[in-house]
Amino acid sequence: QVQLIESGGGLVQAGGSLRLSCAASGRTLSNYAVAWFRQAPGKARELVACISRNGVNTDYGDSAKGRFTISRDSAKNTVTLQLNNLNTEDTAVYYCAARDPLYSATYYNYERDYEDWGQGTQVTVSS
Repeated sequence: QVQLIESGGGLVQAGGSLRLSCAASGRTLSNYAVAWFRQAPGKARELVACISRNGVNTDYGDSAKGRFTISRDSAKNTVTLQLNNLNTEDTAVYYCAARDPLYSATYYNYERDYEDWGQGTQVTVSS
């Protein structure tokens, strides 16, 4: 089991940017496939982005394509989610999730695929 810690959330105006980070405590995050999910009030949790263990392969939820970027920083043992051109519909709690993948190049799109979750970080976008 890996303990995940998200940071970087906050309040930003529409059109602005934020950079979220997911760090692992006591484990090397580069050994895991990682994803970011988000949950807005009254809505189901949804995939934002995911990345394979080797960092080569990524996938994005429809709302994230073209605006958000997921990447790895092995030196810092983190996975980063860059959020650009934010709008009010991006307001949500953003969660980092990780799992031990079957293959280094595999990413996982679904909540049920993940074993370990962080506590979440709030992103609020004002109009």
